[in-house]
Amino acid sequence: MPIPGLEATPERISVLWLLAAFVTTIALTRAATRYIRHQADRAPVGTAPRGPIRDILINGIHVHHQVWGIILILLVGFVQVAYRPVGVWADVTAAAFGAGAALTLDQFAMWLHLEDVYWSPEGRTSITALITTGAIAVAVLLGIDPLGLASTPTGLPWLRWALTAVIVVNLVSALVCLLKGKPWLSVVGVFVPGLAWAGALRLARPRSWWAARFYDPQGRRMRLARERQRRHQSRWDALLDLIGGPPSR
Repeated sequence: MPIPGLEATPERISVLWLLAAFVTTIALTRAATRYIRHQADRAPVGTAPRGPIRDILINGIHVHHQVWGIILILLVGFVQVAYRPVGVWADVTAAAFGAGAALTLDQFAMWLHLEDVYWSPEGRTSITALITTGAIAVAVLLGIDPLGLASTPTGLPWLRWALTAVIVVNLVSALVCLLKGKPWLSVVGVFVPGLAWAGALRLARPRSWWAARFYDPQGRRMRLARERQRRHQSRWDALLDLIGGPPSR
């Protein structure tokens, strides 16, 4: 059943394939890494875990799956630039890009920290990156274009000015979110109007530039910000652990 207001254009179909491959690859990758960790926990000390799914070793070097994701993204980029695929092949390259992006971003925390933090608390950053990227892909699929005014009727200049003002407010709100220590909300808020506004109005994170600049360290707003941060982080960590698996203790 078609969704009212959404036209099945070739570009939107390609984005749908990208998103489907992205989500599927995340699910399969996290299932595989959980299985490998489970097998490693059960294996005797000093022995390699057994099973049909295991870490890939080349010349004794553990090749992380982000490497295959980077290679896949580079191949897709080369094909896109050199051949400009259309039709079915455009969907194939979109799906390949989505799979490569998922493999790469699933270890985002590792190339952010430049060390293996996949199963550490810092590794939760990878899940946040995946959720953010998925949200942007959904926004693009739904046709949200925060910087485009092409669909505005040319005979209504006041409407164009109103939409321009909304876009400016949204971008400023996204910047405030960034200064308040909410980078992921800032990115998604650019594509989904309203999220950035809510983030800009709410309290800043206690360690953000905004809090350091405008909050009294011993004041009420800083105290409320710390309390809210503890509650928010606890709920958010529980969600990330549900998706990606809890960190090793």
